[in-house]
Amino acid sequence: MEITSSMNYKSKQDFLDNVHSKFSNEKEFLQAVEEVIGSIWDTVQQSQDYLDGNILDRIITPERVIIFRVPWLDDNGRVHVNLGYRIQFNSAIGPYKGGLRFHPKVNLGVLKFLAFEQIFKNSLTGLNLGGGKGGSDFDPKGKSDNEIMKFCQSFMTELSRHIGHNTDVPAGDIGVGGREIGFMFGQYKRIKNEFTGVLTGKKTDWGGSLIRPEATGYGTVYFVEEMLKTRNESISGKVATISGSGNVAQFACEKLIQLGAKPVTLSDSSGYIYDPEGITSEKLEFVKKLKENSSARISEYAKKYNVDFIEGKTPWEVKCDIALPCATQNELNEDDAKALTENGCFVVAEGANMPSTTEAVEHFIKEKILFGPGKAANAGGVAVSGIEMSQNSTRMHLSSEEVDNLLKGIMTRIHTTCVQYGDKGDFINYVDGANIGGFVRVADSMIDQGIV
Repeated sequence: MEITSSMNYKSKQDFLDNVHSKFSNEKEFLQAVEEVIGSIWDTVQQSQDYLDGNILDRIITPERVIIFRVPWLDDNGRVHVNLGYRIQFNSAIGPYKGGLRFHPKVNLGVLKFLAFEQIFKNSLTGLNLGGGKGGSDFDPKGKSDNEIMKFCQSFMTELSRHIGHNTDVPAGDIGVGGREIGFMFGQYKRIKNEFTGVLTGKKTDWGGSLIRPEATGYGTVYFVEEMLKTRNESISGKVATISGSGNVAQFACEKLIQLGAKPVTLSDSSGYIYDPEGITSEKLEFVKKLKENSSARISEYAKKYNVDFIEGKTPWEVKCDIALPCATQNELNEDDAKALTENGCFVVAEGANMPSTTEAVEHFIKEKILFGPGKAANAGGVAVSGIEMSQNSTRMHLSSEEVDNLLKGIMTRIHTTCVQYGDKGDFINYVDGANIGGFVRVADSMIDQGIV
């Protein structure tokens, strides 16, 4: 299909209508594109290089989309077939970088949205990382270790053709932790006969970085710290609501406790717990052990500590100063956003990818609260993945303190970029700041490298 030059689009809506006509079934991807284009449109129109280079159509089009069959044997000898994906979206500033997600709801639209967001997130870190994402509709829940190994080996047998430490470096994501990364790394090494940093999220004994499991949650809280400084506020003493109870939520909770805040909620798909006395380090350790069992529910916390469990709801009705959505996309809608601001919440930072609906984001911006979008606030994970890649290249191993200091520095730099491009005078629009700041670096690099 021939793509019209962006110089010929009559308006932003004309461009978006064209995008919708081509990708009408990819709702998550369309939502992500609309948000970014809403921020960068004027920046593009003011640059003749961007217009002549048709940068808008190029940046929303993946460089490569790989879809493949993944056959595997279960413990009873039955053959199963899943779909595998890798979206290699943009490599203008470095090798493709982004996680692998194993979940039954994985599809092309979800992965394209995640890969598109990853472009700008990776750019904001200041590291030389392109944007990509991948995964499968395989569900690891209820599978034996042997079945997961068989699936991971089959998945990597095909994926290994398309990745490499200077080409594409996948990481973990939902459904892909240290176990899955280990099985895939072993198969890659077996096929390629080389030990390279082709995957991140590895265990520390064989090339992984310290602080990687904590990085996304810690980084989100570091970003909140920087936002609060713009209003001469401290995180200490603030009440925080958190959604989710997995890796990101746990470590965001941990860092809040360390910095003197009081987290009062955690959740899963069944509902949320509300602990008005605050989740302590001891209580959090119970959650970590609980969630080692993939079928465990957060309601067990309510039973153990005699607090409320609110079934089938999200925690955004609870009064707080800070809200951290750390579960999944579109979990926080406009009504939730209104409830938060009416209850005095003035800081929202996205620990998950696009957890707030478009209408919720618009409400936060209208109310001029401190709102950190995911591509900025949750970039800590990919930041430490980049640090892991550097350690693999040099065969050096950094201490926890060294990695944590680097992480904090990167999150501070991301915040500075957001302020640079998002300062409206009376408030900082972090959505515009993150989108424009991430875009400019990638777009300039694409112009430098020609029409490729």
